[in-house]
Amino acid sequence: MRIVKLKIFFILIAAVISTGCSGNKSAKQEIAQIAVSEPLRTAAHDHLELVGNVQAINMVELVARVAGYLDKVFFNDGQIVKKDTLLFLIEQDTYQARLKQAEGQVAMQKALLKYAQAQLIRYKKLFAYKAAAKSDVDNWRYQRDSAKANLKIAQANKVLAKLDLDYTEVRAPFDGRIDRRLQDPGNLVGSGENTPLTQLTQINPLYVYFTISDTDFARLLKSSKTPPQPDSKDWKIRVGLVNEEGFPHEGYIDFTSSTVSTTTGTLLLRGIIPNPSGEILPGTYARIYIPLEEKNSMLLPEEAIANDQLGEYVFILNSDNIIERRDIKTGFSVDNLITIEEGLNGDEMVVIKGLLKVSPGKRASPRIEQIKK
Repeated sequence: MRIVKLKIFFILIAAVISTGCSGNKSAKQEIAQIAVSEPLRTAAHDHLELVGNVQAINMVELVARVAGYLDKVFFNDGQIVKKDTLLFLIEQDTYQARLKQAEGQVAMQKALLKYAQAQLIRYKKLFAYKAAAKSDVDNWRYQRDSAKANLKIAQANKVLAKLDLDYTEVRAPFDGRIDRRLQDPGNLVGSGENTPLTQLTQINPLYVYFTISDTDFARLLKSSKTPPQPDSKDWKIRVGLVNEEGFPHEGYIDFTSSTVSTTTGTLLLRGIIPNPSGEILPGTYARIYIPLEEKNSMLLPEEAIANDQLGEYVFILNSDNIIERRDIKTGFSVDNLITIEEGLNGDEMVVIKGLLKVSPGKRASPRIEQIKK
């Protein structure tokens, strides 16, 4: 019986020791290793980040303006062409002949006019000596005036014939990228209607269209003081594409719509960006960055900020190394940092790494790090 009691006594001692060891172990586990830092204080540009799409400044469908067989094509599909580059040639024989015919009509009418003027002068003198009737003078005056009118008609026909001959050469109206050809040599074009030949798109510079809310537009006006004027280039923007980091393309806003949409509360804006390499294509999705005023700000890494149903918050480490929750209000982002508008004084030690290891009221083991911009 005494041996049984001793066994129970040792079992109880072992249980107490085991419980104490596991308690110490769990106590050590509760002290989480975290990184803390004061918010970074620096001057930062407030800005807007919006989305939009790229569109061509000029886009034209080239058509056959005169009828005839397509003689030659002088470009490769998708080629970059300069203004006035010859793209298509429609057979010219017919139009060259019509131009010569019109030139002949002009020469003939000039001769008739010259003859009628001479006859009018002659019969005026004869009439003065009563050697001709007044009806003869009136007749040659009519002949002269008719020759003048016919000469104007012939000259106009010559201009039209010259235009038709010029239209046989289809040239690029501006620099741009040519699309695929829609007609091959040998086809009859322009007969009865304007036949589409291809499409030309100007790709440098490009428009960027986007919408902005009325509240953000008010912020933009406040930072710039004055609305943009035509060709002023005062409102700067930067643009980035889907496959690009940051906003490498610099441009400016050249147009704002005159009214705010009553249904969406947004305003349409348009920017211009250069595209000398031609790598940006019209219709591309774009990210737009608009800088506003610069101001002193407190910044924290994005991973230091959490949110729940109550809103955004951070964890603060107090002087006793106890975790506290602090509700905050964030502002704009700067690279991978976010500005803090409300909730912090700037001297708090904020948990910037290890948020998932802690919760309010728990003790933590801090490691101080510096936030880098």
